[in-house]
Amino acid sequence: MADDSGGWLPSILAVFVCFCGVQVQAANRSFVVDYTNNTFLRDGQPFRYISGSMHYSRVPYQYWEDRLKKMYAGGLNAVQTYVTWNTHNPEPGVYDFSGQNDIVQFLQTAQDEGLVVILRVGPYICGEWEFGGFPAWIIRKNASIVLRSMDPGYITYVDEWLSVFLPRIKPMLYSNGGPVIMAQVENEYGSYFACDYNYLRHLQQRFRQYLGEDVVLFSTDGAGDNYLKCGTIEGLYSTVDFGPGDAKSAFDIMRHYEPRGPLVNSEYYTGWLDHWGSGHAQSSAATVCNTLDSMLSMGANVNMYMYEGGTNFDFWNGANYPGYAPVPTSYDYDGPLTEAGDVTEKYYAIRDVIKKYQPIPQVPIPPDTPKYAYGEVQMRFVSTLPDMLRLLTPSGAVVSRYPLRMEEVNQNYGFILYRHYITANLSHVVLNVNGTRDRGYVLIDSIPQDTILVRESITSLTVSVTVGQILDILIENQGRINFGSGINHNRKGIISNVTLGSKMLENWLIYPLNLSNVNEEYLSTLKYSAVPKSSRVSQYITPSFYMGEINQPNKPGLDTYLRMDGWFKGQAFVNGFNVGRYWPSVGPQITLFVPGVFLKPYPSQNTVVLLELEFAPCSQGYSKETLNYCRVEFVNAPVINATVVHLEELQTKIGGINWHKWH
Repeated sequence: MADDSGGWLPSILAVFVCFCGVQVQAANRSFVVDYTNNTFLRDGQPFRYISGSMHYSRVPYQYWEDRLKKMYAGGLNAVQTYVTWNTHNPEPGVYDFSGQNDIVQFLQTAQDEGLVVILRVGPYICGEWEFGGFPAWIIRKNASIVLRSMDPGYITYVDEWLSVFLPRIKPMLYSNGGPVIMAQVENEYGSYFACDYNYLRHLQQRFRQYLGEDVVLFSTDGAGDNYLKCGTIEGLYSTVDFGPGDAKSAFDIMRHYEPRGPLVNSEYYTGWLDHWGSGHAQSSAATVCNTLDSMLSMGANVNMYMYEGGTNFDFWNGANYPGYAPVPTSYDYDGPLTEAGDVTEKYYAIRDVIKKYQPIPQVPIPPDTPKYAYGEVQMRFVSTLPDMLRLLTPSGAVVSRYPLRMEEVNQNYGFILYRHYITANLSHVVLNVNGTRDRGYVLIDSIPQDTILVRESITSLTVSVTVGQILDILIENQGRINFGSGINHNRKGIISNVTLGSKMLENWLIYPLNLSNVNEEYLSTLKYSAVPKSSRVSQYITPSFYMGEINQPNKPGLDTYLRMDGWFKGQAFVNGFNVGRYWPSVGPQITLFVPGVFLKPYPSQNTVVLLELEFAPCSQGYSKETLNYCRVEFVNAPVINATVVHLEELQTKIGGINWHKWH
C-alpha cells in the first residue's frame, strides 16, 4: 500500500506542536504577590498596574474595542470591570453570555489590545447599578432574606451563580493564558452592617474551588479602620479605595491590614456619580493628576474609577441610600473618556503623568466616534398607556385580593399598573398609598390627579369618586437601592395595602407592563386611543406614548444625543432599544446618548418613541401651533449639567398652561 500520509501527518504534527507551545507558555505564566519586595510579580518580574474602570455592561459591545484601544494608548496596562450578575442571570436557571453579556469576548478583546484584567466578580458590586448587581428574582419568594450574609435564602442563589460563572472564566485567568490577573471577592464589605466573616470565607472557598490557587483574590474597602476591619479576611489581599487627597494617610491605613505587599488603590475617583435633581459632579484634571502623581511616586498600583463611565441603558440605573437617590441614565462620571468614549483634557493630563513612570505605547489614539445632529423630529400622539394594557400585558392581568409586589408577579423592572373598580360614591376622601415604590401616578377614569405619590414623602391625596369608576395607580420602579443596608428593602410596586377613606381596598387587577418591544411595528397595531386627559385640578397628563421618525441621511448610523426640552419625565426608545430614563425637568441630564449602532442604515426607517408620564409640550390640544412644540431634537453634543423647564415659555406661546404644583 502506498504511503499517503504526506498530506495530513505534517499538519497534525504542526497543530500538536502549536498546542504544546501554548500549554508551555501558559504553564510559564504567573501573577503573584511579592510580600518581600512590596510588589506584584508577573512572570517572575516586578509589575505595577495602572488601570482604568470600564464596565462592559455600560458600553455597547460594538464599542468595546475602541474604548480599550484608547485606554491602552492612554498609558494603561490594565482594565478593571464589574461582573453584573443580573444581566447574565435574568431568571432562575436562565443564563445569557451572548452579545452585550459576552464577558469572555470582552476579556479576550482586552487581551488583544495589550491589557490585563482585574475582574470584580462580587456577587455584590454596588457600582450605582440596579440592586448592586443582584437579580431582582432573588427576593421574589422571600423579600425578608438578609443579603450579603450566610442567610440560606441568599447564599443558595449565590452558590448556584458562582458554580456557573467562575468555571466559565477560569480559562481566561492569566495562568491559563488569559488576561485576568486578579479577582475581587465581594465589594466594600466593610461598609455593610452584617460584618459576617463566615460569609466572606464561604465566598473565598467557592472562588478557590472553581478558580484554583493560581489567581490573586482581593478585597476592596474604604481607607478607614472602620471599613477594613469587617471587609478583610486572611487569604484575600486587602486593598483600599479613595479619591484625590492625602494618599499617604490612606495607604498608611491599608498597611495596618497588609503590612507587606504592593500598595493598591482599587478605586481612585476621577470624578463622581450624579443623582437626579442635583448638579453634575466634576473634578478638575489638575486635582486628579496631583494625587495620581503622588501615588505613582510611591510605587502604588492604581485603578482609576471611572476611566469611562458609560450609560445606564434600559432600567439598569441604581439608587443610593439613605434617602433614596436614583442615579440618572448617564454614568459619565467626568472621567478621562466621556460617556460616549471621547477623549478629554483629563485623558491627556493623566497620560502625561503616567509618562513620568512608564513608557507610553507608541500607538495612535483612536479618533472620537463621529457625532451627528439628525435634527428635529415631529412627535405624534399614539396612545394613552391605559388604552395599551392589552398589548403591554399580553398574558392578561393578575387578579389579587390585595396589591402584590412587582417581584411577586414576575415583573423585575420598569412599570406596573394596579386597577380597582370603585364600589361606593365618595366625596373628598383620602386615598392613602403608604407603600409606593417608587413613584405613583393616580388616574380616575384615566384622568390624572393632582398629586404624584413618592415613596415615604408623598403617600396620599384627596379624591372624589363614584360607583363604577376605574382607579388606576401606575407605579414606576426608579431603580433598586445599590448601597448600604437599604439593599434589603428593595421590593417594588405597591408593597402595602391601599385605603380609600376608612376602607381598605380589595380586589385588584395587576398589569405587569412589558416595554421590551415598544417600536413602530408594535405601536402600529393600535386602532384607536383617546387623547391624553387632564383635569381642572392638574396639568399632569394621562401617561401616553408618542412616536416620530428620524430624518436619516444617506450614511451609516452615527452617535447622537436625544434632547427633549419641554417634555418632563419618561422613558425613551429608539428602534425598540430602551435608551433610558429622561427627566429634564429636574436634571442634571438633559440629553440621552444614542449610540449609532442602535440606528438602522439608510434607507431604513428609524423611529423614536417616548413614554411621557407627566407632561408633553403638545398635550394641551392639537392645534397647528401646539403641534409645533410636539418635537424632540437629535443633537451632536451632550448636555448633562442643566435643568430645562420651558412651561412658562409654552404658556406665553400656546396659552392655557397652569403648572401650579411643582413636584
